Amino acid sequence: MIITRSPLRVTLGGGGTDLPSYYERNGRFLISAAIDKYVYITVHETFVDDLIVKYSRLERVPSAEHLEHPIFREAFRLLNMDGRSLEIASMADIPAGTGLGSSGSFTTALLKALHATKKDIVHPRELAEEACHIEIDLLKEEIGKQDQYIAAFGGVNSFEFRPGGAVEAEALPIAKETFYTLEDNLLLFFTGYSRSASQVLQDQNQRTLHGDKDVERNLHELKEIARKTSGALTTGDLHCFADMLSVQWEQKRRRTGTASNQDIDGWYAIGMSNGALGGKLVGAGGGGFLMFYAEDKPRLRRAMLEAGLREVRFRFDFEGTKVVTQS
Repeated sequence: MIITRSPLRVTLGGGGTDLPSYYERNGRFLISAAIDKYVYITVHETFVDDLIVKYSRLERVPSAEHLEHPIFREAFRLLNMDGRSLEIASMADIPAGTGLGSSGSFTTALLKALHATKKDIVHPRELAEEACHIEIDLLKEEIGKQDQYIAAFGGVNSFEFRPGGAVEAEALPIAKETFYTLEDNLLLFFTGYSRSASQVLQDQNQRTLHGDKDVERNLHELKEIARKTSGALTTGDLHCFADMLSVQWEQKRRRTGTASNQDIDGWYAIGMSNGALGGKLVGAGGGGFLMFYAEDKPRLRRAMLEAGLREVRFRFDFEGTKVVTQS
């Protein structure tokens, strides 16, 4: 039996600039944090020849080539495995489509499990690149690279995406006290809406590819906001960090009309008038989780509860994608 887990994430700065349509020409900078909510993959050998795969449905096939689930199929193909006599299941702490990078976490957890099955040692960077290759190159999803990288590495990191595809990952040099305060004062509330990140990002990606100057200017500004966010975190200026969250949210709303809706705007306004110093919707937009930075947490929690939103409490994860059990 092999069990792997891969953390979900919250983007703290620069989300949206990791699409190749942007960073291949301009480079990209973002800050992301892994959290202690996970996608899990279990693998064990069976006494039958078929491959059994369980996710939101069940597939029982002669070999991996017959799988309908594209990520499962391409992961087996990438690692030259036919999957015979294996049973694999996936589960997650948070549903997919909620803005926390579940697809990248799922792919890295699956690849880690398959590597463990082969008794391979795989570096986080290699794991992230394999996951990106499957999702972006093979399956042509219009998504970025941050989810796969932060899932593989864990921690609170800055990522520099260079033209040509090189990625530089660096742990942010944040003081311990700042870490604890940041962790305590960031709150997540589920809006009840879910969506496909690739569908939300498709419009932005196509507009960038076609040279839309407004989108490009917006992303340039977002990259600079991410650098200011990095500076605020490393100097311990968490009020500035909170301000930058709100600035990012306004940039996202200007960039695409699908980022928000009347309900999300209303809940955001409630949060900002009830103790939040800054906030934004996590992920590509259109649904998922509202994230606020608040020092008056009881007041914010009461207001969100009265508005009907469920809080998900979290801590940062510093382990990244890992094998939990192997026997």
